[in-house]
Amino acid sequence: LEIIKRAQLEQKVHLDVYPYHASSTVIRPDRIKLSSKTLVTWSQPHPEMAGRAITDIAIEWETTEEEAAARLLPGGAIYFAMDEEDVRRVVQFPESMVASDGLPHDKKPHPRLWGTFPRVLGHYSRDLGLLTLTDAIYKMTGLPAKTFKLKKRGVLRPGNFADIVLFDPQTVIDCATFESPTQRSDGIEEVYVNGTCVYVDGESTGKKPGLALRRI
Repeated sequence: LEIIKRAQLEQKVHLDVYPYHASSTVIRPDRIKLSSKTLVTWSQPHPEMAGRAITDIAIEWETTEEEAAARLLPGGAIYFAMDEEDVRRVVQFPESMVASDGLPHDKKPHPRLWGTFPRVLGHYSRDLGLLTLTDAIYKMTGLPAKTFKLKKRGVLRPGNFADIVLFDPQTVIDCATFESPTQRSDGIEEVYVNGTCVYVDGESTGKKPGLALRRI
């Protein structure tokens, strides 16, 4: 029993976090009342409603928000149902890892798809001082690689795969917003994947040297 208790105490709990107080998933009518605001990211029967608040759509359709949500199915939505102070606490948690959890097929996606990492580096680390730049980078690179046992990745070391982002720590910041979610971030100079440059001077090079990573 003591061995089990000691093992439990030694175990670490790792959390994935993205730096926003709103989540995103499929449209669920039962979640509408749990959110202070709900934005439509895509709707198969009503694609013209992407980016609009379900409250406004319900008023326009002269129906309840739940009924409006049901009429929009299948679709996706952003739910403002989290507290910013909670987000900040989790971002600072030593074992939390930064992940975008983005949904690229959405017509009006959650800004986390475009802004997660620069937002942590610029807003939470540099501007708010919640964690050091070194710790912020580690949460995006070394810690995930260690947690998921991704060999030769996560740190800059001879013999490792060269996955590198060159950015200006003084200017890096997210520009994507809930209203305009696909805005490129500032301060990102160059991006390399497996040693090949894929982004420079604000543009993609068109090269795709990425590989599917499988934990063995």
